[in-house]
Amino acid sequence: MRKPRDYDAELKALTDKARQLKTRKTSQLGELVNATGADALSSEVLAGALLDAATTTDAARKEAWRKSGAAFFSGDGKSPRAGAGNKPRSAATEPGSAQLPLGEPGAA
Repeated sequence: MRKPRDYDAELKALTDKARQLKTRKTSQLGELVNATGADALSSEVLAGALLDAATTTDAARKEAWRKSGAAFFSGDGKSPRAGAGNKPRSAATEPGSAQLPLGEPGAA
C-alpha cells in the first residue's frame, strides 16, 4: 500500500520557497538600484521614475529602456558609480535565480 502524501508539509515547503524567492527578488532590486547609481536619487524621484516606467504605453520608449538595460548588464552601457564597488551582473548568474522583468508594466 502506498504511503499517504503529507499535504501540509508540501504546502509549508512551497510557502517557504515562495518566501525565499520574494526575499531574493527584493534583495536583487536593491542591488540593481545601487549598481546603477539610482540610490543617489531621493525616494520620491526614484518612485516617480518607476511609476512612469510602469505606466507608459510608448513602445519605442520601452524598447530604448530595454536596450539600455541590456547594455548595462552586458557591460557595454553605463558603468556603476565610481567607488561604489558594485559590478553589474545578471541575476541569472546565481544558481536557481531568474532575471527580473523590470522594464515591463506590473513587474515589481
